[in-house]
Amino acid sequence: MLADLLKKGELTVAVYGLGYVGMALSAAWALAGAKVIGVDIDQAKVDKLNSGTVEYLEKDVVEVLTAAVKNGKFTATTDGVVASIRSHVKIVAVPVYLKKSATAIDVDFSALASAVKSIGAGLKKGDLVIIESSVPPGTTEEVVKPILEGASGLVAEEDFYLAYSPERIMVGHALKDIVENYPKIIAGVGPKSAEIAAGLYKHIARKGVIILESPREAEFEKLLEGVYRDVNIALANEMARLANALGISFKRAREAANSQPYSHVHKPGSGVGGNCIPVYPYFLMWTAAKYGIELPLTRLARLINERQPEEIAFSALRAMLKHGINPATAKITILGLAFRGDVDDVRESPTYYIITTLLKAGIKPTQIVVHDPYVKRDQLLAKWGVTLTQDLESAVKDAEILIVSTDHSVYKIEASKLLKLMKHPVIVDARGVLIPDAEIYSIDSGKWP
Repeated sequence: MLADLLKKGELTVAVYGLGYVGMALSAAWALAGAKVIGVDIDQAKVDKLNSGTVEYLEKDVVEVLTAAVKNGKFTATTDGVVASIRSHVKIVAVPVYLKKSATAIDVDFSALASAVKSIGAGLKKGDLVIIESSVPPGTTEEVVKPILEGASGLVAEEDFYLAYSPERIMVGHALKDIVENYPKIIAGVGPKSAEIAAGLYKHIARKGVIILESPREAEFEKLLEGVYRDVNIALANEMARLANALGISFKRAREAANSQPYSHVHKPGSGVGGNCIPVYPYFLMWTAAKYGIELPLTRLARLINERQPEEIAFSALRAMLKHGINPATAKITILGLAFRGDVDDVRESPTYYIITTLLKAGIKPTQIVVHDPYVKRDQLLAKWGVTLTQDLESAVKDAEILIVSTDHSVYKIEASKLLKLMKHPVIVDARGVLIPDAEIYSIDSGKWP
């Protein structure tokens, strides 16, 4: 049994995709005593890892993987076939992308299919494959299984085992999420696959495992988590607009509403970013369309959240006009490029869409300065000609308006400290993160331009 090999320290796990999820998974398995082979198409990343240079936001992941490289328990490679041959367990954490056009939405399985083909080419009897990528329901059985069987000549559930187990992490505390915070969701293409995968993950996840009846059910469960949050955030954004029109504090009303156990209203913000919540609703809508089912609430929530950065940008423009500031010449400072606080992940960040709205309104790129303590460089901002800095004081100095787009901890400061540096004292806090010890516009305060 594979669980016995793990107990003896003889299990080898190959993790396909060394992004935020794959790195944390690699650390979790190394921590449990497995030998880990990380697989990624980025040769530079592979070379860095093999030299012992582990770049990751979380200190615990860096410490675990650095030690694992040093003692020979972690290696990285671009050769997925060799990694498959040398491993007992193959975990797939590569992304599945959306292809969006003005008229249609499609799903791009190319990265997943490529990883799975390389696994299949090296697959052996008794091996276990676990898909952890977020995917449309049906993917494990309808996309992954045929590729594995075709490439290997083996049969799932008879010769090898195949399971789906969605990652349930949040960047910033990903390793703790895997090991300590949540139970692991697992479903196999058959009872043997489910049993073997669960038996292994019981040694990883201290909160235990939850076994669902089919991969399709587990795939759906993962997307359900994200869509719940998307709909809830859309509600918060919509209700915050109404509260501001009424001149009342949405923050106080929300806290009062959430004082009873049946209300879990989220916070409003500048939009919803990342590679998860903005994508999952489309996976479900794409799947639903195949069954002739519409998801109007899911679609509307997504539209509300996609429009939110535009709402923030126009609010900032209104604030400038209200205070006699000329938008055509003003220095506009945006605090935060990452999509979420205290991480360096910029994927689908609302800040990009705030900027594009300002640019379409005639603001010059040279007028905009973006500050982020975690993001050191950004290709898109560089392409646009927008300045990115890690120096908060220089970013804010002589700004004529300040837009807070990300809830980094470093921004949880008195608004007065920022106002003193500005040319005009106008702040639009789209995350409600500043300490409002002076007159500012805050999205949840009832004061909004």
